[in-house]
Amino acid sequence: MSTSPVVITIPVAWGEMDAFHHVNNVAYFRYIESARVAFCREIGWMPGVGEAASGVWPILHSAQIRFRAPVNYPDTLTISATPSAIEVDRFTLSHVLTSAAQQRVVAEGSGIIVSYDFALAAKAPLPKAVEARIRSLQ
Repeated sequence: MSTSPVVITIPVAWGEMDAFHHVNNVAYFRYIESARVAFCREIGWMPGVGEAASGVWPILHSAQIRFRAPVNYPDTLTISATPSAIEVDRFTLSHVLTSAAQQRVVAEGSGIIVSYDFALAAKAPLPKAVEARIRSLQ
């Protein structure tokens, strides 16, 4: 059982399989993207339609994944999002991807999320309320 503050479940789609008959590596980045968006929604820091043109919102700085075992269709993955390494203008989200069919971790990853002021087109400090909500989920 995960102790992460945000956990999502995603069924593996047949179309995510590649020529080697396992989920293509690109799909894993989509999985952690979905967990990242769920996390940002959980802390109330996800723009609505039309809001991203101004204001301070999260953008992805970088992401990495370590693959531990291939995943095949059909399967369901559980993806966690746990915050760490909070800095003035960014934080890191760690992800663990677990296969229901295999009952084990199949990948681990992380992403650095930067606070970005869209009106100024520049990095910005994390909004204080956002930082407090992130810290409450550590």
